[in-house]
Amino acid sequence: MDKIRWGIFGTGNIATKFAKALKSMEDTSLEGVASRSEIRAKDFAKRFGIAKAYGNYEELALDPDIDVIYIASPHTEHMAMAKLCIKNNKAVLCEKAFTINSEDTEELIRMAKEHKVFLMEAMWTKFLPANLRVKQWIKEGRIGKVLHIKASFGFHSDYDPGSRLYNPSLGGGALLDVGVYPISYSTFLLDKAPDRILSSAVIGKSGVDEQNVIILEYDDGVLADLSSSISVLTGNDAMIVGEKGIIKVEKFWMADSARLYDIKENLIDECSEPFRKNGYEYEAAEVNRCLREGLKMSPLNPLSDTLTNMKIMDEIRRQWGLVYPGE
Repeated sequence: MDKIRWGIFGTGNIATKFAKALKSMEDTSLEGVASRSEIRAKDFAKRFGIAKAYGNYEELALDPDIDVIYIASPHTEHMAMAKLCIKNNKAVLCEKAFTINSEDTEELIRMAKEHKVFLMEAMWTKFLPANLRVKQWIKEGRIGKVLHIKASFGFHSDYDPGSRLYNPSLGGGALLDVGVYPISYSTFLLDKAPDRILSSAVIGKSGVDEQNVIILEYDDGVLADLSSSISVLTGNDAMIVGEKGIIKVEKFWMADSARLYDIKENLIDECSEPFRKNGYEYEAAEVNRCLREGLKMSPLNPLSDTLTNMKIMDEIRRQWGLVYPGE
């Protein structure tokens, strides 16, 4: 493929960021956008110089001039939108959380295999050069055996039952919105699922988790101490502690730098990796590479990792007794 031709489902904030990334890339063209509102689709298309704007998703999924579709809708719409794309043989990059639960994730994976269509979760954090350097340091043994991971992603938003964040019918709450980041980061760094999960949450008035704490235990002696919040500013940094060193990552979910310390906290190495555009270009580049090479799954972000993370979140919600409407 000389140029990978992209379409976008959705016109919100995350779709805007992704469109900016695509427009900055060579051998990539943003050809179409779809929304339930034709007015919003046309406005989005005008802003980014997109040739085609659709007032429904079906038309974009059927467009023969589109190779891959980026799904930038709320969590609860991911399943139906991804199925629509897969049935029409369109490659899919779907925002996280990938689906509402692991059962839906398993169905999408099965469908993608059946239709021989590329499918990937848009966990952009895993493709950022700074985080790839962190994983390289770990694999090289720079901090010895990993013993502890501490990661949090929490911010304050005013309570608003009409907001997507506080609406259980839209998969609201901290876990699916931002908790997926520290969970995915642990899976990314350790390349394995936990053996035990312990968790607690504050369930707010609207019935979603407003803040939570999560402990992942591994039989080889590793502990992951994770948390997320939509009501409390808990920070968004990560620390990976090993037998002989420590890695600290500021804003790990959108990292552009990392620092490596010895066990006495003396700085021994660091990296600075400014984004070429806004950070979303790296996951888009991986999709482009996979499509050009005929791959149906990214080896850097395999669907097995996505499924592992969804199963972790299922168990966490089971412990809380949190069920989303329609499950």
